[in-house]
Amino acid sequence: MLTNVEVQRATCPQDQPRARFTDSGGLYLEVSRAGSKRWFWKYRHDNKEKRLALGSFPEVTLKAARAARDDARRVHSKGLDPVQQRRMEKAAARVNSANTYEAVAREFHQLKEREWSAAYAEKWLRMQEANLFPYLGALPVADIAPPLVLDTIRKVERQGKNETAHSLRQYAGQTFRYAIATGRATNDPTAPLKGALQAVLVRHMAAVLTPAEAGQLLRDIAVYNGSPITREALILSALTFQRPGEIRQMEWAELDFGKALWTIPAAKMKRTKQAKINGRPHLVPLSEQAMACLRRLKPLTGQRKYVFPSLLGEGRCMSDNTLNTALRRMGYDNETMTAHGFRAMARTLIVENLNVAPDVIEAQLAHGKSGPLGMAYDRAEFMDQRRKMMTAWANYLDKLREGADVIPLRA
Repeated sequence: MLTNVEVQRATCPQDQPRARFTDSGGLYLEVSRAGSKRWFWKYRHDNKEKRLALGSFPEVTLKAARAARDDARRVHSKGLDPVQQRRMEKAAARVNSANTYEAVAREFHQLKEREWSAAYAEKWLRMQEANLFPYLGALPVADIAPPLVLDTIRKVERQGKNETAHSLRQYAGQTFRYAIATGRATNDPTAPLKGALQAVLVRHMAAVLTPAEAGQLLRDIAVYNGSPITREALILSALTFQRPGEIRQMEWAELDFGKALWTIPAAKMKRTKQAKINGRPHLVPLSEQAMACLRRLKPLTGQRKYVFPSLLGEGRCMSDNTLNTALRRMGYDNETMTAHGFRAMARTLIVENLNVAPDVIEAQLAHGKSGPLGMAYDRAEFMDQRRKMMTAWANYLDKLREGADVIPLRA
């Protein structure tokens, strides 16, 4: 039998490719000419001599090698081939590693990444990596039970991030349903969690919603002493009530002064990735007041790509916080008015005071249509009504800014 000292001192003669040093029960140490030392167990199975690799010295000590030999002998005593058994265990480990929650989630993410918007795909994976993978990632997806998922998501909920917690439940549900579809799980443990999380209290974008407040806002914008480009962006936001991102990214090439029309490409709209690629552009009719705003901007930014360019670098549009910062400077805090609030302001005041059909307003807001026909409706069918509405809205804002009494028109 070998001793620890003999194992440490074992060398291979330079005239041989390798040397063997026998221990007991078929265990031996094989030393190469280069000096590497590996443990093997020699045995017979089906009348054939075979050997099982047990690891390298010094990572595997003499004591550990003997223990590994004894484990292999127990497997062999049951009529099994230890080499074949190890291959089966490695194959099972590979299968199990592909069936962990993290592996399934990443596979699903890779499958859907082409369909999702880049921002959603990035958020989906980032939130899983930060909140779910550390606790669920290494577990077989089929073995994860509802209480474990709930406990994991509640770690986020206890931080006061209720909306994030609900998003994580949704993302986990997508992962588990994909695992079911691919035969790696039989149930979705997120389904019983409905109602187990704290409700999300939806906070609407702050906006001024009365004629008096709107009139004061317009007067404050008119005397805003910051950048004239920012002032015109606020005015155009009120006149067109498009999303702040669409206002900031407006390009001179998208404007038709002859037709008084702004054509926003589908790729810039808040839509699914598929709709961004294949959808129609959003058409925004421009009132005379909006056209006057653009004519004032033409000498300032007309030679650049964007109507509202960034002050920080060529080729970039106005930053997403510029309009909100301007509103703060005018005394409107985040609880009173935001750049997005111009949409709510227009939606509310037009309905209450200008007697416009809701479908016409929704078309101008570029909101998706519900119902069986959904987006099959062409928003351009309302262009005549929308042109009239935009003119009426611009005239209404002029009266509010001037402080005139406006009598609501009722059907």
